[in-house]
Amino acid sequence: MQQVPVSLWTLVAGIVVTAISIWIGQNHTLMPVQASLQAPLVDGFFNVMFTIAIALFLVVEGTIVVFLVKFRRRRGDDTDGLPIEGNVPLEIFWTAIPTVIVLGLGIYSVDVFNRMGGFEPAGHPHSAAHVAHQPGTAIAATLSDASEATTAPTIAPIIGIGASPQTLNKPADLVVDVKGIQYAWIFNYPDSGITSGELHIPVGADVQLNLSAQDVIHSFWVPNFRLKQDAIPGIPTELRFVATKPGTYPVVCAELCGGYHGSMRTQVIVHTPEAYDSWRTENQIAQQHNLNQVVAINPADLSTSEFLAPHTHDMGISAATLESVVMSH
Repeated sequence: MQQVPVSLWTLVAGIVVTAISIWIGQNHTLMPVQASLQAPLVDGFFNVMFTIAIALFLVVEGTIVVFLVKFRRRRGDDTDGLPIEGNVPLEIFWTAIPTVIVLGLGIYSVDVFNRMGGFEPAGHPHSAAHVAHQPGTAIAATLSDASEATTAPTIAPIIGIGASPQTLNKPADLVVDVKGIQYAWIFNYPDSGITSGELHIPVGADVQLNLSAQDVIHSFWVPNFRLKQDAIPGIPTELRFVATKPGTYPVVCAELCGGYHGSMRTQVIVHTPEAYDSWRTENQIAQQHNLNQVVAINPADLSTSEFLAPHTHDMGISAATLESVVMSH
């Protein structure tokens, strides 16, 4: 019986490994539902890396299994192994292939980062909503003034994900100032004066988030958008994206920011344009009514927890959590 050449076995194994890797790499269910224009770019890059990882796993582990069977010690065989000292072509092969892979992935990642807007020229007007970190009167003044837009824009270097090459030098359709505090996200809409504990945006709109932090570093992460950006005290950062699917998606702080870090969660609600207009109108009326009530009360007469109690729903936290945070400070 004629023996099958090793080169033929290698070719067949290569075809099988390639087919399995591509199928798994393109048909896994590891990622959540895509809900932004940037998500397919990130998923495409992830799928390529996952495909390569599957191929390397099958090659390495498959080789180990084959060698365990083929070169196992036979019963009664006490002889020494063959005196093999090295294989220069093999050394070059397994050094060159990873080098090419790493360089290729590096170039691909830079292209994805650029198409997402990571290379937007830094330095443009940037404003941030004010959320005081002091108890009592300072917080009262902060929230009562939230409907009065924000501080005067200043020119500052911006880091983060900005305009894509297609939207470069074009203003965003919607700008939202996002403030991270221990342990909540506060969203302020300069164009309407609305302040909310949830992010509401219309589907298909080019949205720009101006991120800042009041106390420590936080990280604004929306898994369904495949976007994450740090909010850093004293350093403005930006996140610009387009939501493509109406729905409610979790917002998670991905940077350990204190004892209640795990509860620093809220959600982004993507509306149809009509539903967003309705939400904005309703909240403008409701917020003006709440503002009139706040003005009628002397904030200095209220404790921090008493003043913030009506706002716990908007901040995305429970009354018990609020009381614990206030007591800890």
